[in-house]
Amino acid sequence: MDKKTNFTVIGAGHGGKAMAAHISQMGFDTTLFNRTPERIAAIKELGGLDLLFQDTGVKQFTKLACVTSIIEEALAKADMIMVVVPSSAHADIAKACAPYLRDGQIVVLHPGRTCGAIEFAKVLHDENCTADITISEAETFIYASRSDGPAEARIFRIKDAVPLAALPATRTRLVLDIIHQVYPQYIDGANVLQTGLNNMGAIFHPALTILNTGRIESTHGDYQFYIEGVTPSVARVLEALDRERVTVASSLGIRARTAMEWLKLSYDATGDDLNEAIHNQPGYYGIKAPPTMNHRYIFEDVPMSLVPIASLGQRYGVSVRAMDSIVRISSIVHRTDYWRRGRTIDKLGIDNLSVGELMAYVLEGIRANT
Repeated sequence: MDKKTNFTVIGAGHGGKAMAAHISQMGFDTTLFNRTPERIAAIKELGGLDLLFQDTGVKQFTKLACVTSIIEEALAKADMIMVVVPSSAHADIAKACAPYLRDGQIVVLHPGRTCGAIEFAKVLHDENCTADITISEAETFIYASRSDGPAEARIFRIKDAVPLAALPATRTRLVLDIIHQVYPQYIDGANVLQTGLNNMGAIFHPALTILNTGRIESTHGDYQFYIEGVTPSVARVLEALDRERVTVASSLGIRARTAMEWLKLSYDATGDDLNEAIHNQPGYYGIKAPPTMNHRYIFEDVPMSLVPIASLGQRYGVSVRAMDSIVRISSIVHRTDYWRRGRTIDKLGIDNLSVGELMAYVLEGIRANT
């Protein structure tokens, strides 16, 4: 390519700091944005941050082109905008970006969870943003990373392959060609419904947390979340949720990976059932449970992952009673209404679309007049 891509990373949490530092290390002008100035004050003062790679033990100070809490400044030179915030903040970020986006820019949600790109596009439409931009989403986050201090990030691992899709899918190759300058690990994820319906967090996180409520609150999470928290009965609930997710995908003509297939693909973990496969995954040993029920496994994964999958199921004739039960119990535990707060298809503006119309929208950007 003739011109080096300018990157802006939105969000200075565990993932955003690691991504901004790593992209900059690879030789690309990188801006780091966070809407709370205090969160990036130390990075701004230093002009960059330390990045440590766990596997090599190498720590290096990395200079950033710009560190800002002003969204207009963050987007001014950006060619590719990496959104690395909890998916519950995607709508707010879209609204903040809307007045300043310009033709040709690419937005990548890391990750989209379920229907993230569709939500982002809906918010921009509602905000009367007319810029011809490309919105895309990753199936999962590429790093296992942590923020070690005000101006320090640590990368434990970089995934080998991460599916990514654009909205519409006809633009996926465009996004891949540019993002491959820094991340050759991204592969074609087919379309944004496929990346969203392969969201394993929707299956593993909320139900396992809810079904261990008593233990989490009595031990403050002092036990092994997957190894001790998953018992044969708990695993049967996870299997029921997984069957519903795969069936919802099938109703849209999408072949989603089962949880068993995902464990085999990601970790080479196998078993006669999900309970056995989870316990055969060495990486789950030592992972502690959430210390409190006020955790993203519920307040993010229920409204942004479980609700949109269940909402699609209800629209297209799939029984999602197991998902609905987890959503309702989560709502009781958190004293809120996750059906009201979540990404339902009416909020996403796709409730009137037939299966064919929905697929035409995500594949080719053709929107039926409804």
